[in-house]
Amino acid sequence: MTVAVVALAAAGCGESSKSASTGGDKESGKYSGKGIGLAYDIGGEGDQSFNDAAHAGFLKADEDFKIGGQTFEPADGEAEADKVQRIENLAKQGYNPVIGVGFIYAPAIKEVAAKYPDTTFGIIDDESVDAKNVASMVFSEEQASYLAGVAAAKASKTGTVGFIGGVDIPLIHKFGAGFEQGAKSVDPKIKVIDKILTSTPQEGGFSSPDKGREAANGQIEAGADVLYHAAGLSGQGVISEAAKNKVWAIGVDSDQYQQDALKEYKDYILGSATKNVGGAVYELAKSVYEGKPLSGAIRGDLKSEGVGFADSNPKYKEMAEVVEAVDKAKQDIIDGKVTVATS
Repeated sequence: MTVAVVALAAAGCGESSKSASTGGDKESGKYSGKGIGLAYDIGGEGDQSFNDAAHAGFLKADEDFKIGGQTFEPADGEAEADKVQRIENLAKQGYNPVIGVGFIYAPAIKEVAAKYPDTTFGIIDDESVDAKNVASMVFSEEQASYLAGVAAAKASKTGTVGFIGGVDIPLIHKFGAGFEQGAKSVDPKIKVIDKILTSTPQEGGFSSPDKGREAANGQIEAGADVLYHAAGLSGQGVISEAAKNKVWAIGVDSDQYQQDALKEYKDYILGSATKNVGGAVYELAKSVYEGKPLSGAIRGDLKSEGVGFADSNPKYKEMAEVVEAVDKAKQDIIDGKVTVATS
């Protein structure tokens, strides 16, 4: 299933748990839950990327539907049992929907959803849980990454660009594969340097800006003048290092040019390969609120505006050849003229 989702801007700063401001006014009579239960991925709220996009959807749903809710942060190095307990506590307390932000929640969602068949659960970036009360919100990240690759190749002056992924998992390989294909569609001879920060999430690949800075520095020393990251909070280190060396960075998930925490670097953020995590959270909350909960795999792609390429930087808009190439690539993918690889 492909669902068009509302576009949202990400914002936020983290704490261990937080209630939505409205306190859950449910005047419509259609909704009887306690609000939205949102469990963040590694890096938590304030990552200016993946989790903050989910937070934006949470806030927008609360604003529109007045149902309230609660958000929870993961602990560093926590066990799988901790995730199960977090998801089960939310369901037990009456939150609906209960949403796990990230593939790391798949085992917990599978286990808890079976115990609470009247609660709608959502999981982002995973479609392995097959249950009537689970919505799997997945995205064609490779398509947005292809556009990032086209932009990078057109903007590069050295003929070398870099990709920095957070963790060695299939999801991150989708980003890298799309980026490389897009770059080589512009210049088959372009050099694409690929770096994965860690083998597992527990090693900090998504939550260590210092690792991002180190990887970025290495790629810049090797001649890369455009760096694209898919590394969560670690990506802040990539962006800061790119700005320090006056080369381009391409953000991910959220429009990172617009993030307050990154404003000192924004002149060097060429664009961002976005996925509308916030819109997916919003649409799931809306469906539950209206009494018609979504379920099954719900995919966001370029056609549905579930993924895209944010072009907020005025400097990007002045680069006519880059803009034209990205726009053409986007239309070619939507029209089926280009199929983007996922690995």
